[in-house]
Amino acid sequence: MVKTSAAASTLKPLQISKVTQQGSLSVHVADQLEALITQGKVGVGEKLPTENSLCDSFGVSRTVIREAITHLKSLGLVETRRGVGTSVLRSSTVEARPAERINPTTVEDILHLLELRLTLEPAAAELAALRHDDEDRQRLEAQHIAFSNAYTAKTQAREEDYLFHFAIATATKNPFFQSFYKQWSQSVIPRAKLLSIDINPISSERYLERVQEEHAYILEAILSRDAQAARETMYQHLNRARNTYAQYRDQ
Repeated sequence: MVKTSAAASTLKPLQISKVTQQGSLSVHVADQLEALITQGKVGVGEKLPTENSLCDSFGVSRTVIREAITHLKSLGLVETRRGVGTSVLRSSTVEARPAERINPTTVEDILHLLELRLTLEPAAAELAALRHDDEDRQRLEAQHIAFSNAYTAKTQAREEDYLFHFAIATATKNPFFQSFYKQWSQSVIPRAKLLSIDINPISSERYLERVQEEHAYILEAILSRDAQAARETMYQHLNRARNTYAQYRDQ
């Protein structure tokens, strides 16, 4: 792990400012860290400060820092290794994308559905954090493991992704959230609309790695009954997906 003293010496010349802006805190943190990396102020091969040091420097919670690091990983800028910390991989971004190209009509369908999900699912995650019981806990953990296994097996994990989100809807104890998911079934997952011939195996694998990690943060927030973190992590999860698919409009 990165020692605090080393982290402090890295942070001082970087002039990181505490986050007070309106909007997503994790986006503001990620923007600052991304700029430091792309400008070469944190070099390739160097480690970022520890999670605790970043929390202190930015004046935010662990959830915000984790979301920001997940974003940097999705850009291919950093990697995190257990017991080692987060290291800079490259100084320019490489976006993780699920496919080479997507039909314009399909892109619009995906974005419209994600827009709807962004209004509903952060609230569902918040309610799940407040209302889940032991049965929900077991179901959520089982579905997360199933997704991880599907990702490891190098599948697109469409069904497993759907069932993880459906387990969250179930944990709200509100049958209308469940009805929403039952109505759409797997088509609620954007990858269900993609053609196999358009999927890029390498970038898709990185994309799914990001999804897996985001699911882990959502799960942790729900099971710890942190309603605010559950709402925030779900919003960031879906908003990142929306931003990714919006890029296909320019093709």
